[in-house]
Amino acid sequence: MKKTALRFLQTHTNMTSVIGELAPDLFGERYTNKDDEMLHSLFIETVEQVPIAISITDKKAKILYVNEEFCRVTGYRPEDILGENESILSDKRTPRDAYRDLWRTISAKKIWRGTLCNRHKSGERYLSDLTIAPMLNESGMVTHYIGMHRDITQSYESEKKVINQKLLIESVINSSPIAMVVIDDQDRVILDNHNYKALVSDLDKGEPASYFLKLLRDEMGDLWSQLQSKEQGFNHREFKIESKGNQKVRWFSCAGNWFVENEVNADAFFQNTSKQYLILTLTDITRQRRQMEELHIQTLKTVMSEDERVRGIRETLLGAMHQIQMPMNQIRAAEQILKHKKDDQHAGLLQILQQIQQSGEEAVATMQKCIPEILQTAVIPVNLNQILHEVLLLSNQRIWSNDIEVHWQPMPTLPSILGSENRLRILFKQLIDNAIDSICESNGAEKRIKITTDTDADLIYVGIEDSGSGIPVEKRAKVFEPFYTTRPMGSNQAGMGLVMAKEIVNQHQGFIEIDPDCDCGCRFKISFPLNKQSFKGRV
Repeated sequence: MKKTALRFLQTHTNMTSVIGELAPDLFGERYTNKDDEMLHSLFIETVEQVPIAISITDKKAKILYVNEEFCRVTGYRPEDILGENESILSDKRTPRDAYRDLWRTISAKKIWRGTLCNRHKSGERYLSDLTIAPMLNESGMVTHYIGMHRDITQSYESEKKVINQKLLIESVINSSPIAMVVIDDQDRVILDNHNYKALVSDLDKGEPASYFLKLLRDEMGDLWSQLQSKEQGFNHREFKIESKGNQKVRWFSCAGNWFVENEVNADAFFQNTSKQYLILTLTDITRQRRQMEELHIQTLKTVMSEDERVRGIRETLLGAMHQIQMPMNQIRAAEQILKHKKDDQHAGLLQILQQIQQSGEEAVATMQKCIPEILQTAVIPVNLNQILHEVLLLSNQRIWSNDIEVHWQPMPTLPSILGSENRLRILFKQLIDNAIDSICESNGAEKRIKITTDTDADLIYVGIEDSGSGIPVEKRAKVFEPFYTTRPMGSNQAGMGLVMAKEIVNQHQGFIEIDPDCDCGCRFKISFPLNKQSFKGRV
């Protein structure tokens, strides 16, 4: 094979001239013909031993020379292939257009690079990464072609396996009914699925991963860093998200797991370096939460209905007792007058008055025993935003049926107060019911209820405002008195609602007032103290 190559090189002046030009530079003035032969031999050894399959053909692709690597890759020995056309390696799976492009390029004296499907001598196919360059004589005419190719079948298959595996992983992730995202240690999204991409537009919070990461870190605090350092996961971290569109509020359950992967860049070639990633799953649990909320509201309605029944009985009995006390006071006064006169003529009347007095006291005592007790409830941390939200849901039917517009403007992160959940629900239910009644009675064009929450360093504020008929200035000091009502005569209101509301506010060491600056409708302002450690027990 070496003799064949040497003869080929020696008979083509373009190669010989190149070597001749290089020789003086390599050997200087000591250059001789012997050196020329040595350079030819060195060139041949290089071509023979280079780990690239090399072949040289004439202008018609007839093979004139092949090196050892060519024989290894193709399976053909020199005696098998020399004199044959290069097309002996071709396979019909290579598109004709690829060959047309090849010949068009090299015929234009340009180098062609590409991949062909070739056939081994055994008949087995392999992929050839091929470069073909035209060889020109001194006149610039193409005399031969030199081809260099490598068998890239294994690397291609490995690459395709990686790509297919990646596509398989993406298909599995995309078929998941939950949003999934992989995040690197710089909080950059590396991989996500279709459900995650949908959150970008649905939530309108920018990059959802960044938004949820902030929520998780704020909620978990130091626990986040501890779990991350130990590569331990977390589950069931639920968040309530105010989203755009008709859905308004959505709930998500977050879970995450950290894992480490080796880097594949140039920096990690000689020394393994790894990088930490977080796979975060975001499950939309809005439907489940709404079902739970509906069940919770039904339970609250039952509890509140029972409370209203008890309150109605209490108000009725207290109202009756109040009505009885008025004539009883008059009888008691008449009795004292008759006693003072010491007149036997009125002894019979005095005795009758005393009997009436005794009967009245017995009746009042009997009604007193019949007044149902209001059970005490435990004092726990309470979020007033949640309480007000529940009360709005409880009153939703009345609000909707009366076409009332509700402006709900809570402070997003409202601190908790210590108190009784049920008593606070009764308080706000009473105030919202009053607002609805006032709006319905006013028959005004605007039907609006505005509810706000706010806080400062010491207090939490709640504002409940309506566009109803309002409360006259001269009556605002009396509405918190027992049995006083601004309702028309014949109303079934006993006038104890705001008394009870004030009592509940007082139990929570708060303060309630009617805003004097509200000149359209009525605005109740309620404030509760923060961090009252002395407020413990039951109310």
